[in-house]
Amino acid sequence: MRAIVRHTRPRNASLWNDMDRLFNNFFEDLPQDGFYAPRVDVREEEGRYLLEAEIPGFSEKDVDVKVDDNLLTISSVNVENSGKTEARYLVRERKIREFSRSFVLPKDVDNEKISGSFSNGILTLTMEKRPEAKPRQIEIRQEK
Repeated sequence: MRAIVRHTRPRNASLWNDMDRLFNNFFEDLPQDGFYAPRVDVREEEGRYLLEAEIPGFSEKDVDVKVDDNLLTISSVNVENSGKTEARYLVRERKIREFSRSFVLPKDVDNEKISGSFSNGILTLTMEKRPEAKPRQIEIRQEK
């Protein structure tokens, strides 16, 4: 014969759930097997779009930006110098770091007028809009 046992949640269950979420979110951001996905912000301004990507530990020489039709790809493979060393590592997670992020560009972006800059681990891409895509004032004349 089986006994029916009433299940009650511990009084501090929400604290445990919060802690689980905290640690799960923390470890989601860590690179897995050397793969890193930079976080980006994209905003629209008058006449252009701006994309800012956080790429700490990389330099402008490490980052490759390509546009193919309307697909923008930001990528990098950063291989640590593989010279011989006498050090014996217990944990080695920084040997290879790579990432690739792709974005479908809006149709109003002029692919020929995309520029980029890199400062303090932030890649900024400026994507100008085509002139015909910019809003324009239409003159209304009075008929005589």
